[in-house]
Amino acid sequence: MKTVKSLVLGSAAALLAMSGAQAADLPIKAKAIEYVRVCSMYGAGFFYIPGTDTCIKLGGYLRAEVGIGTNALFQNATNGVAGARNRLSNYYTTRSRADFNIDTRTATEYGVVRTFFDAVFQWTSGSYTGTGSATGATVYSSNIALNAAGNAIAGATTVNPSDGGIAGGGLGVFYAFIQFAGFTMGKAVSQFDAPWSNYPGNNFDGLTGGGGSITGVNQFTYTADFGSGITAAISAQDATQYGQSQIWNTTGQTAAGVIGGNYGTSNFGGNVAPDIIGMVRVDQAWGLFQASFAAHDNHASFFGANETTGHPADKWGFAGQLALSVKNIPTGAGDTINLQGVYTNGASRYNFQSLAPINYAMYGGSNMAGAFQSLGFAGVSDSVFATGTQQQLTTTYGARGAFTHNWDPFWNTAVYGSWSAVRYNATAKGLICNGAGMIALGITGANCNPDFNISTLGVITRWTPVKNLTFSADVAWTRLDQKFAGVANAPAAGAVAKPATTYQLKDQDSVSLLLRAQRNW
Repeated sequence: MKTVKSLVLGSAAALLAMSGAQAADLPIKAKAIEYVRVCSMYGAGFFYIPGTDTCIKLGGYLRAEVGIGTNALFQNATNGVAGARNRLSNYYTTRSRADFNIDTRTATEYGVVRTFFDAVFQWTSGSYTGTGSATGATVYSSNIALNAAGNAIAGATTVNPSDGGIAGGGLGVFYAFIQFAGFTMGKAVSQFDAPWSNYPGNNFDGLTGGGGSITGVNQFTYTADFGSGITAAISAQDATQYGQSQIWNTTGQTAAGVIGGNYGTSNFGGNVAPDIIGMVRVDQAWGLFQASFAAHDNHASFFGANETTGHPADKWGFAGQLALSVKNIPTGAGDTINLQGVYTNGASRYNFQSLAPINYAMYGGSNMAGAFQSLGFAGVSDSVFATGTQQQLTTTYGARGAFTHNWDPFWNTAVYGSWSAVRYNATAKGLICNGAGMIALGITGANCNPDFNISTLGVITRWTPVKNLTFSADVAWTRLDQKFAGVANAPAAGAVAKPATTYQLKDQDSVSLLLRAQRNW
């Protein structure tokens, strides 16, 4: 018995000794695990970055779409091979896009510090360049070099898929800004824009009748909040990328340029002053009202090839815009009317927004004896001058809007439209109509009037079967109401395979259909 008792006590002592040794190897206190916590103060979707007091939200969307009747998505066939309406133009264009954005916010004694970044990655079906004839090869164009609308930049370098490039792929930075103590610094939507920017009720990009920088513009802005939904902002924003249309020197005018909507040689100087923007907004439960103003400096280059030839003086232009939104109107819950109107002088991009065309060259049929086809062309400028003269500012005005009706929680339809006018003063008309290009075309006297109107009417229907997944169909009709009369004895336009012959000068129309599937997250 004594032997058994000794074995038991000995074993217990050994076990206690081993346990003590193992316990000595462990840390005295386990390190706390840092869990991701919900940040509710800025709305749904925000979380605290572990170990910080900064909240972050990730978001974006994935989109697949096809444009039918157009060579460029979100636009009608108004220029280039699309406007030519022949075998060089695609009958449809496709695109897949992924958008990714990062929103961070931190509470400080000066208020919330916010950063926002939004980028897109996309693939767009290509087009072809060249005539495809025995004397000129047809080459795949990858659209790798993209403008703000996501379309190819003329003359920019492209990469063929066979060369191992990314073909139709593109990367775009839409927004990248910091907000602190009322200031916004970086690439953001212009303070001039209405809250719906280019989209009062549409997916179509080409509406005129108001400012629009949906892909953001570099700016330095201060916004004051007076409470009760009343805010005001003053902003200095970059004009180079989105704020300028054309400055034409008509001394360099050519017939080939005119039929493409260019009434002279492009004559920009460097950007010496930002656009100055002012905005006041009342945003309440019934809707909103906004008044915006912009001042834009037109800074031309030289009259000739070098600085000894002289230059015209700078001229400041301006733009004014009013916007109104009325919510929950009697036609149904959530129904909305969005309206805006704009007037510009020497600041045409605040009417013909950054994604809208500013050159029009549209061909169609003709029943005029001796005419091969009909042609409508037009161009938008900020100013016009000739060598030895001063700038003549271009006047534009227009409006756009939409009515959106919700049929039920899953279906809605919007009817939308825009109308804009471009008017050149008497001196500018004289410079344009007495240019070498107009004379070569035979467009002279009463037949020469560069004024024009452009209008669009459309309807879109959306179906949202489940939250954040929407399918839409958007039909848009655009009409070019040009003021030239008679015929043009035009030179050959090789880029669009049009022969040198006689064309009837005539108003033109274009219709497109945009089908889209989009998943937001």
